[in-house]
Amino acid sequence: MSEIKSIAVVGLNVGRNHIVEGIVPRPERWRLAAVCDLNSERLDAVAEEFGVPARTGSFDELLAREDIDVIDLGTPPATHVDLTMKALAAGKHVVCEKPLAGSIADVDQLAEAERKSGRLLMPVFQYRYGDGVQKARRIIDAGIAGKPYLGTVETHWKRTPAYYEVKWRGKWATELGGVLMTHAIHQHDMLNYLMGPVAKLFARATTRVNAIEVEDCVAASLEMESGALVALSATLGSQNEISRLRLMFENVTFESGGEVYSPGDEPWQILPANDEVAAKIEALLKDYKPVGRRYLGQLDAFHEALHGRAPNPVTVADARRSLELATAFYHSAETGRDVALPLGPDHPKYRGWRPDEKEAAE
Repeated sequence: MSEIKSIAVVGLNVGRNHIVEGIVPRPERWRLAAVCDLNSERLDAVAEEFGVPARTGSFDELLAREDIDVIDLGTPPATHVDLTMKALAAGKHVVCEKPLAGSIADVDQLAEAERKSGRLLMPVFQYRYGDGVQKARRIIDAGIAGKPYLGTVETHWKRTPAYYEVKWRGKWATELGGVLMTHAIHQHDMLNYLMGPVAKLFARATTRVNAIEVEDCVAASLEMESGALVALSATLGSQNEISRLRLMFENVTFESGGEVYSPGDEPWQILPANDEVAAKIEALLKDYKPVGRRYLGQLDAFHEALHGRAPNPVTVADARRSLELATAFYHSAETGRDVALPLGPDHPKYRGWRPDEKEAAE
């Protein structure tokens, strides 16, 4: 069986980043067979830039091609569920940008579609990939870090009105949310990845920075299943941009690196409680091999999964935890109450958190 998988990228704004970082550097793993976009100028530009043999504005045309193994979706958020369902039904593996869906119900539907298809669906959480966060994960998994105590997660970015000139941004119907869904979702996924599931959340959300429908300032207090406490904050009105996790465990304190759009990268501060802990960490990481950053690391890991050599590196269950957190955030902000997780079909926002969905239900 050939090691090379044929991939088509759909939606070439974000999708171009997938090509540049994750596909082109690995010709021994990926063949970029086609690109697809409704913007003909962007489509032609990307196809010419990378010498792609096929370009199209028709998604159905891609699905009809038997030589394409993987559909990589970088389209606007509101399109993800429909396109993913069609791709799985056509027998394609799928890579899908965040957010995977606009409700927990939709995520559960996608999980069932993936199961029935026999194909893999991998949501994109590229911030997990970087040697800083991966070393922290290994230390935690090895039991060296000990009991989790407290965490802080800051997503303090800047977005001006020019950012919202893209017509689908800033709207509930098309972006599905604001700073929670489009920006902080990565850091919040990293929190789950390193400190485990959330048990309870109290949140506030508001719009203060730009004239948009969705939230751009949020803050929350979390209790994790482990008993650890976490404070989250996110804004699009910071004059200096920060993506920072600081996680305090019994034996180690971790603090993420300074790269705003790749906080999984080194250097991370890994501060052991004493020399004995330091020696254990040194021994654990002695033979550590770099994983590749962002899309490169995640697509490398996905390639291994496609060949049956490793599990799917990011799963629909991971996306569900991420969207469950966002759903609880919106519900708490609306009601002024604590919200307990996990959330099931009986939760009032199981089928969606957007105001238009609430009005439709009423």
